[in-house]
Amino acid sequence: MATPRLRLRKQALEDAPVFRHLWTERDERVPAHRRIDADGRPDLDDIRAHIRDAEGSSLLTVERIDTGESIGYCGLVYGGDGVGDEPELAFELLRTEHNRGYATEAARAVLDWAVRAGFDRVWAGVWEWNLASRRVLEKLGFIESGRERPSSDHGRNILTVRTLSAGGKSTP
Repeated sequence: MATPRLRLRKQALEDAPVFRHLWTERDERVPAHRRIDADGRPDLDDIRAHIRDAEGSSLLTVERIDTGESIGYCGLVYGGDGVGDEPELAFELLRTEHNRGYATEAARAVLDWAVRAGFDRVWAGVWEWNLASRRVLEKLGFIESGRERPSSDHGRNILTVRTLSAGGKSTP
């Protein structure tokens, strides 16, 4: 899958350093199980094993076409907090690549694929304090669904939704 500036491809073992870097950049408000622990885990070997074990993953590596460098991931995950078999959009890019429109561009390509694949709706969870991701989701037409994941010490996690059917408006 490609956009004018990005290539989205299957994850490869060579992506492990970039994905590890993403773990180190996560906000301290992100739950502990999604951050590097006191023992430095996940380490590169853990991340490589995860890539190997996630053979059928629909999370794609995002590469800049101009440099060929991997800058993060974007894709759909299943079995999350959506409804039934409806997938959830997930994306994360290196901080050095923020504010360039790459997350919106990559996610738009994934949503275009989801339309062609016949999905009617896609969900996305976002922390209330994550204003950058909330702006990306807003640009993509996601709206708050009125549902939330359970609140925690990490804040409010909002569940957003976007209807994909042609001409359809997002409705919870």
